[in-house]
Amino acid sequence: MCGIVGYAGDKPAVPVLLRALKDLEYRGYDSAGIAVLDPGEAGALSVTKKQGKIANLEAAISADASAATTGIGHTRWATHGKPSDQNAHPHLSCGGEVVVIHNGIVENYAELRSELVARGHRFRSETDTETIAHLMEERVKAGESLLDALRGSAGLLAGSQAIVAMSPARQG
Repeated sequence: MCGIVGYAGDKPAVPVLLRALKDLEYRGYDSAGIAVLDPGEAGALSVTKKQGKIANLEAAISADASAATTGIGHTRWATHGKPSDQNAHPHLSCGGEVVVIHNGIVENYAELRSELVARGHRFRSETDTETIAHLMEERVKAGESLLDALRGSAGLLAGSQAIVAMSPARQG
């Protein structure tokens, strides 16, 4: 089973996210990952994801991520795409404007993915979830808030979804 966690506050996000992911370990998973929002000027997203145990993820997290106070995390049980670092969540949009974690199945992802590729999007994974990041990216680039981009993109998805997203570009 998958698990989603998020944190926004005044404490370092990485320890909070890792502790929450460890609390979800009993549920079974094949990979885990986190994304944090760099508190620096650039406000870039930093994504770390690893196949296997959360200890693998913990060992891979950069020291640069330790100052972040906002982040999201995920434990994955593969439905689309084999268990791998590449297919682990979170997933970034092409330009890194949006990062997404998702539980559920996007039943129409193949159709959506084909449309996005035709519009120039580059996919890095085999997952249905990455489709959501690219759909949201288009809306954020068009000036929508992150919340509106999520709402609009969710309306295009078939199936049941639980989604958490983050963007340095437009919050709200």
